Amino acid sequence: MTQLLQVSQVTKRFGGLVAVNDVSFSVAEGEIVSVIGPNGAGKSTLFKVISSFLKPTAGEVRFRGERISGLAPHIVARKGVVRTFQETTIFRGMTVRDNVIIAHHLRSKANLAGFFVGSATARRDEAEFGRSADQILNFLDLGAIKNEVASTLPHGLLRALGIAIGLATDPTVLLLDEPFAGMNHAETKRAVELVRAVRERGVTVLLVEHDMVAVMRISDRIVVLNFGLKIAEGTPAEIQCNPKVIEAYLGSEDETIGLLP
Repeated sequence: MTQLLQVSQVTKRFGGLVAVNDVSFSVAEGEIVSVIGPNGAGKSTLFKVISSFLKPTAGEVRFRGERISGLAPHIVARKGVVRTFQETTIFRGMTVRDNVIIAHHLRSKANLAGFFVGSATARRDEAEFGRSADQILNFLDLGAIKNEVASTLPHGLLRALGIAIGLATDPTVLLLDEPFAGMNHAETKRAVELVRAVRERGVTVLLVEHDMVAVMRISDRIVVLNFGLKIAEGTPAEIQCNPKVIEAYLGSEDETIGLLP
């Protein structure tokens, strides 16, 4: 498989604190890869480095062979590596459809002045963005709520809207920040199906998540961090029986790491 994303010997320090320490792994085209670890393991910091919201102290991140470390986040997103946030990118006073339309502006052909005066290019962009938003919402089974105001949505649908917003940018690699956090069983099951559907759409997925049961069900490979170090990498079956992983998760082979009876 083609390696789309390569994380090479990435270290991130904050003063004397080493949050991420010499971490390397790659993500192949079409994979779903999860980054897991106990609280304080360095997952969020690593995610910020990969999406270029933080510059690495050492090492680099490459996308399709091109170094993206140090580039502005919006440039990285235009290249195809797009990070979703939990709910901070959702305009709660706007409709579901309008939220998705706005996310398309990353790939607009018209400039800001064109949208202000209503140029022909801007009108074409708006029409195309509307068609694409409807297609994305229907693809994610959100078409029935497209005219609902985002603030009225339950937690699970807000997370689904976040995925729709990510898809609107036409990503090659979608970085999902805790897509299953705070969900009940039914919401988690639906969210897992949504992420699988995103992969079937041709989008490679890298996610950070605490819900180990969901991670074990959805991942092709898992990268495990602890105290900033990568302590394991492998398939869900390999990770579940890895002694270093079991020790990191309080030394218990239970549902904490997805080992259900």
